[in-house]
Amino acid sequence: MGTESGTELRTLRPEEFDPWWDHLVRAFGGGAASAEERELDKSLTEFDRSLAAWDGDALVGTSGAFSFRMTVPGGAVVPTAGVTMVSVAATHRRRGVLTSMMRRLMDDAREKGEPLAALFASEPAIYGRFGYGAATSQLIAEIDTGRVTLAVPEGTDEPRLRYAAPADVLAECEAVYAALVPRRPGMLARQPGWERAALLDPENEREGASALQCVVAERDGEITGYARFRTKMGWGRGGHDGTVTLEDLAALDPGSEAALWRFLFGIDLMTTLKMRARPVDDAWQYLVSDIRRCLPQQRDAGYVRLVDVGAALTARTYLTPVDVVFEVEDAFCPWTAGRWRLTGDPKGASCERTADAADLALSVRELGAAYLGGVTLLSLAAAGRVRELRPGALAEASVAFGSPVAPWLPHGF
Repeated sequence: MGTESGTELRTLRPEEFDPWWDHLVRAFGGGAASAEERELDKSLTEFDRSLAAWDGDALVGTSGAFSFRMTVPGGAVVPTAGVTMVSVAATHRRRGVLTSMMRRLMDDAREKGEPLAALFASEPAIYGRFGYGAATSQLIAEIDTGRVTLAVPEGTDEPRLRYAAPADVLAECEAVYAALVPRRPGMLARQPGWERAALLDPENEREGASALQCVVAERDGEITGYARFRTKMGWGRGGHDGTVTLEDLAALDPGSEAALWRFLFGIDLMTTLKMRARPVDDAWQYLVSDIRRCLPQQRDAGYVRLVDVGAALTARTYLTPVDVVFEVEDAFCPWTAGRWRLTGDPKGASCERTADAADLALSVRELGAAYLGGVTLLSLAAAGRVRELRPGALAEASVAFGSPVAPWLPHGF
């Protein structure tokens, strides 16, 4: 398949993986990448869904997709194309290479019957024109644990905490993660092999910190939560000044979760706890004595695109009854454009094409942003991105599209 620039776009062959991966590393700054990371990426790559753009014998573009399943409001787990590994050589900008790759990936997702596509955007300005909306956010914090204390709930002392080698308890930790997947929109049901990503620990990327550590919470001998983290010793004029960097934390109940947070706050010789990519409604925010000294920061995370509007809107449930006709604009994937009638409630939904008059007009980008319940249609309307055509329709749909739990895409891909 050719592109507008005359380059050839074809499916990646296994023997082409190393130059393909090297091109990707160069496009993202050319930092040193470990052999461990390369091997893991190769084992997870779906070659039949990965693309290479060639200009003669020069590789000038990469992209691909993973076959994921994502939780949507209501708890259903929906097939999702996880768009990934996207790069274009700096020598081949503005020649249609990226557009051709994104076009092929969307056609493939549609053919496979995936109602959704999702990605993490290295540059947010790029993907809006392809119909992706910022649908999830993540929380970053840097907590002064010498001055911030925790008020933990009843039951925090019940779980037993113990150190464990991360690999030794991987299966049990994955079981905790899997139990949490249906509870929060945006979470991914991990395919076999993806559990290895949590253990990726190349020494050259630790920046002086320890190897990955793990502490688990147990009740009656069963693991009910875990925290994976690193520690880095530091000394200042006033004495010890170490840092804990949290990589991942999950728990099945409030007591286990609070016990893990209390542990992280109390590690000897550590005065700072850093975390990134946490849910914006993470429980620790309501346990701390001084949220200001935690320096919380919210930023965009997962971007979502509807590949099949009818199937996607039917797959989720709605907080309140809704009956609304959307006029959807989509220049990139015209099969989603047009009028769609959504009827739904907390028990289920149906979305079909209709000739009825539209109640709301918006692009597929805004529909993707609101889909998981983390961005309101009212907010998008205030920005001029959604137009109300029937009085009252905007508030009705905006409330219905909400989620009682903040959506969260838990890890990159």
